Amino acid sequence: MPAVPDARAGVANGGLPGARSSDPLSGLRWGVYTGPIDGVYTTYRASSGQNRALLAEIALRPRMTWFGSWISDGSAEATARQYIQDQTHGNPNVLAQIAIFRLDPWEYGACSKAPSVAEQMSYRNWIGAFAAGIGSSRVALVLQPDLPFALCAPDHGKVALSLVRYAAQVFAALPHTSVYIDAGAGDWPTVRQAVSLLRSAGVAYARGFALNATHYDSNADELKFGGRVSEALARVGVPGKHFVINTAENGVAWHYWQYRGNHSNPRVCDVRPDWPCMTLGVPPTTNVTRYLSGQLRRTAAKLCDAFLWIGRPWLKDGANPFVLSQALALARSTPYR
Repeated sequence: MPAVPDARAGVANGGLPGARSSDPLSGLRWGVYTGPIDGVYTTYRASSGQNRALLAEIALRPRMTWFGSWISDGSAEATARQYIQDQTHGNPNVLAQIAIFRLDPWEYGACSKAPSVAEQMSYRNWIGAFAAGIGSSRVALVLQPDLPFALCAPDHGKVALSLVRYAAQVFAALPHTSVYIDAGAGDWPTVRQAVSLLRSAGVAYARGFALNATHYDSNADELKFGGRVSEALARVGVPGKHFVINTAENGVAWHYWQYRGNHSNPRVCDVRPDWPCMTLGVPPTTNVTRYLSGQLRRTAAKLCDAFLWIGRPWLKDGANPFVLSQALALARSTPYR
């Protein structure tokens, strides 16, 4: 079993001249993934005309790729190294973006079964290998999307959360990896539940937490929720935690539970957004105050490090494979350019 290092919260932009210490994701170029994993860039390169112009809205944006148990323990290190190479093209000062979705079983499968001893060992080996593949690269890392499924897991998700805590320690100990542990969204869970989950999952080691990774809630609601979670964490002895918000599919915002169809793959908006539907939201940026005013603007400036494209609405069920018609519709209907 790999040893757990003494965790120090890594800083993605650490050591870069002019980078703001108040936001580890600012002041450096964000890489654009050009490899084959999600099919986005390869389809863009093979397209022409209007399709190519629309696909550029996705393919040329910095976006996050998910990695999990479909990658073997033995190939995790090489996979991480190759992915970062494909996103940064060898430039050590370019940021790569990674989501770790390694718990197995997870989501509804976690509600009836905790990871076995063998699965726990495999998890730790995988995390150690993937971290070795990241090394000193500059990375924004979201850890375990849909973390609130631990609420339905046996023994309140004790085993699963202890594994995420292990991963938080390992990844946060890397010198230039800024870790954000998923906390669900403003419509799932409550602030109290989010704080309990985050503490058990090792948020004390991380930069902070991630919101809205698989939901469609508004930036305004997520900023309010994130602010309340950060304040509540401070009250229980975990101060100074910032957050990032997924904006990949919330260009038209609505609460997850309001939709009666397939929550993982709701219909895409028409050219004129017609709620409830999904479309691309604010493009990835650390300029989180651009569309805000008043208290929301102040909360964003103080606590929100970035809007990121963590979700992948251009993939079937947000997972696989790439769906060209869906990607084109997303790009066509977004109110943001």
